[in-house]
Amino acid sequence: MLDKVKEIAKRYETLGEQLSDPATVSDREKFSALSKERAELYEIAEKYEQYTRCETEMKAAQDEAEGESGEMKRLLLDEAQSCKEKLAAYLADLKILLLPKDKNDERGCTLEIRAGAGGEEAALFAYELYRMYMGYCAKHRLVWEVVDLNETELGGMKEAIVNVSGRGAYKLLKYESGVHRVQRVPETESQGRIHTSTVTVAVLPDAEDVEVEIKDEDIRVDLFRSSGAGGQKVNKTETAIRITHFPTGIVVTCQDERSQLKNKEKAFRVLKTRLYDYYNGQAMRKEAESRKSLVGTGDRSERIRTYNFPQSRITDHRIGLSVFTMDTFLMGEIDGMVESLARADREAQLTGE
Repeated sequence: MLDKVKEIAKRYETLGEQLSDPATVSDREKFSALSKERAELYEIAEKYEQYTRCETEMKAAQDEAEGESGEMKRLLLDEAQSCKEKLAAYLADLKILLLPKDKNDERGCTLEIRAGAGGEEAALFAYELYRMYMGYCAKHRLVWEVVDLNETELGGMKEAIVNVSGRGAYKLLKYESGVHRVQRVPETESQGRIHTSTVTVAVLPDAEDVEVEIKDEDIRVDLFRSSGAGGQKVNKTETAIRITHFPTGIVVTCQDERSQLKNKEKAFRVLKTRLYDYYNGQAMRKEAESRKSLVGTGDRSERIRTYNFPQSRITDHRIGLSVFTMDTFLMGEIDGMVESLARADREAQLTGE
């Protein structure tokens, strides 16, 4: 394994030299490609540098201990042992870093949130999840762009489709796909009984233009008036767009913008993302099933998390983790949960499960 890491570290240094060459700097396309490659190798090269530095310190402490006695010898041997333990940790990190990366990790994504079972209570919770993800994305400086938002009169929402752009957006959100269950007493419940409602979340990686081809004869584009909860939100002109893709039956609607052209652009972007997910989904599910990942297949029918309000408890069923920070969690402080899911996924890949 270390031989492979050495090669990567050497390649990282070579790329650095090439990027400082004026001939490379003047070639924008080459400079961009080499910069991207070097950025992908950074973590491994950095971790290997820490490993070699620690290894040098361990050997120096061992060599010095041979010429000492008493308390000084003990201190030097303790230092060498500490370095040895750090080396084991660095090796474990390098094993994880060498795992095959999800080709979609650095892409943007489309986030789709839909109210499920539970009527208006599900719609209210769907809107809470919408705000939670908005806060989380803002924290990570991701761009939040609404494509479609179907609100209800009581302050909830039936559906939201959002484009999230920025490096690593899909990596940060991909474990959120699935059914989110909420257990709480609705404000309209007079007898204090706890109700259970569900919201479905889907996270789809953005498709590159070269990966998805949309033929004119395969689609129909319809114009209609946008709708909302009522009042000033109702548009009197036909600016909303609906695109139907005949081969797959996928239908995309966008009515967030007042401009017909902008709605059309957004709708086509979502269609490409859904088609990419559609055509690649089967292969991805097969791969996930073959290693039986702890975080599941990402199937949107899978119940992944329960939000129990009476106990202020959020439980992720894929890894059996519960946290008791409902207020801050729903404000977008979900990093701990996301990191635990990513760690479980890496460990499952390491053990081949």
